[in-house]
Parts: sequence; C-alpha cells; structure tokens
Amino acid sequence: MDIQPIKAFSDNYIWVVEEGTEAIVVDPGEADAVMDYLKEQQLELTAILLTHNHEDHIGGVKEILAKYPGAQVYGPKETEPLADHIVQEGEAFKLLGQNVQVFKTGGHTHGHLSFLMGMVLFCGDALFSAGCGRVFTRDYQAQYDALQIFKRLNDEVQVYAAHEYTQTNLRFAHSVQPSNKVISEALDQVNNLRAKEVPTLPSTIGREKKINLFLQADTLEEFIELRKARDNF
Repeated sequence: MDIQPIKAFSDNYIWVVEEGTEAIVVDPGEADAVMDYLKEQQLELTAILLTHNHEDHIGGVKEILAKYPGAQVYGPKETEPLADHIVQEGEAFKLLGQNVQVFKTGGHTHGHLSFLMGMVLFCGDALFSAGCGRVFTRDYQAQYDALQIFKRLNDEVQVYAAHEYTQTNLRFAHSVQPSNKVISEALDQVNNLRAKEVPTLPSTIGREKKINLFLQADTLEEFIELRKARDNF
C-alpha cells in the first residue's frame, strides 16, 4: 500500500491510497488535481473517504464521481447526500484488502470521523501534527475525547492529517514551552523541511505524544486553555 499527497488550496493534503492499479482518495476538496493524478498514474478510483462536511474536504466529490461513477463514498451522516455509505463509531469495512475502523472524533464538526486503515490513520481536522483542529462546535469535551482515542492507538500508527500546519503548531508549542528541547528540535527539523517545501506528514502517534501539547493535556480544562491560546496565536 502506497500513500501519496496531492496539494490543494493553500495548505490542504488530499491523500491517495494506492494498491496495484486501484486507489482510494481521502477528503478531496477539489477535483482537477485528483483526476489528473489518477489519469497520470493509470489508477482506477474505487472509493472516497470523507471525514467531515467542510467544503475544503468535500468540494471535489461530485466532479470526481462524474468521472468515476463506480467509486463508493464513505462518510459521516453530515456528508449526506454525497456519501453512499453512512458510517459511524465502531463500524468497520474493507478497502483495498485492508480493514478500516471508524472512530467518532467530533469537536471540529459534530459528526467528524477518523479512519484507521491498518496502521494508517486518516484523521481529517481532528488531529494535526503538534496540534488539533479548531473546535467550531464549541464542544470541547468532544474534541478532548477524540484526543484520548488517538492516545490509545499504537505508537507506530502513521498520522495522515489533512493540513500542513505543523510549523505553526510547533511555533505555538515552543512559545508555551520554550525550554522543551524535544519541541525545539522538532521545530528545527520542520523548518528545514518546509524551506524545501517537503511535507511534514505523515507523523506517528508516538511522535505526537512527544510534541503535541494537546495530546499531553491531562484535563479538559488544560485542553481548553491550550486550544483558546492557539486560536489567538
């Protein structure tokens, strides 16, 4: 299984998961780059995964389906009527020979889902490298609960978030903990990658436990304080 990023908008990643000549696409906010890639690589699109209903994650679905009408779309209820398969917490299904587990990871939107495909996590905007999504719902408990789900995953699980926010997230973390050498070193590494326009993803759950202050928050109150500080950073 091979996973490639397609850059979209200013900082989105649309992930393409490939197995042989088949592919699935995660959160296609726009269509053209996806269809160009599939054509160039001679891939047949079999499925689309949607984590939530924000336009920068679903905006390309209809156009892609017009080109690939056989592709099956999996997503939370909030992605109706785009999704053929409305899935929810605790469900599992198979794609490209891999077992896909569904987790409810709300907070950013009420119905936000994350998908664990083997040892690969597609977490949309629920988890970023060194950060997490804005809590637009104001349901901080839901977002905090989502982070506890991620913390329980195997440290080797690869984290494929939907945005290139790592550098800003680490700058924020460094401002909170300026003497934290692990965060300082991670920021240096990320600065070097971004200077070369190299993606900072995927991360791993193990790495995030070391550099992600939101995952390290021991209480809901601590998380809320951090999230509000990040919002104003």
